Amino acid sequence: MNEQRIRWDDLQIISAIAETGTLSGAGRQLGVSHATVFRRLTNLESQLGVTLFERSRTGYAPSTAGEDLFAVARRVQADITGAERRLAGKDLKLSGTIRVTTTDTLFAGLLAKPFDMFRADYPDIELEVVISNQVHSLSKREADIAIRPTDNPPETLVGRKVGVIHQSVYGQRQHWQNERVPLNTLTGHQWIGPDNHMGNRALEAWMAQNGLNEFCHYRVDSMLGMQAATRSGRAVAVLPDYLRGSDPELCRLTDSIAELGIPLWILTHPDWRRVKRIRAFTQVIGECLRKGLKTS
Repeated sequence: MNEQRIRWDDLQIISAIAETGTLSGAGRQLGVSHATVFRRLTNLESQLGVTLFERSRTGYAPSTAGEDLFAVARRVQADITGAERRLAGKDLKLSGTIRVTTTDTLFAGLLAKPFDMFRADYPDIELEVVISNQVHSLSKREADIAIRPTDNPPETLVGRKVGVIHQSVYGQRQHWQNERVPLNTLTGHQWIGPDNHMGNRALEAWMAQNGLNEFCHYRVDSMLGMQAATRSGRAVAVLPDYLRGSDPELCRLTDSIAELGIPLWILTHPDWRRVKRIRAFTQVIGECLRKGLKTS
């Protein structure tokens, strides 16, 4: 007997006939016709030069050679089933490295806790976080995922919009005592604004349009810096609404400023979107961000 002539398809035929005792039963089990089972059995017996089943009125019973191959078929099936289970387990136990870039404000205000929860759920995934207000290139593998506020995500990337970041005017709680005031009454007050290096062109334009630059003599090049400056004195500043929940020293003075709302995106390179650890990360963190933005 030349074992190299035996294929897995052949072993399935042997197993089905032995288990059901008939060609029609084997056909139903395998999803093929009675004639197909008969033809494949006849061809296999001819190739091997042995009789694999004894035919009778009551059905098909394995010969000694047939019993041998049936035992082999069961062992192979067990090995395949075991391998599939092991591979499925490895799929569930995701591993590898994910490098994420985001801003300091988003990390502090929205992402630190969700990232920690993700690490607890997926301990075999190494998470590398690049905190920067500068845009990193995903195509050059400076990062795998970018979590960024933007009105125009790059066409070279794919991802999902997880919500809108709303912004309002905030002041120090001790000074303002939770007072809500009309925006136009704050025009002559002291303001904290973004430095040119921060790159927040929308906020810069809004402050200029509302005549606030002449009252802004304190500029900071990061939103976290503006938050700390607002918390420490009497000047007011525009800050993301999601920061108020984690900063009891801040007081929200106005409603959200509609023209400063900006979409928040989770983006990745097209080559990475089908990688399972990337998909798991974007799904989990995306849901956390949606909830966080809704409650802010």
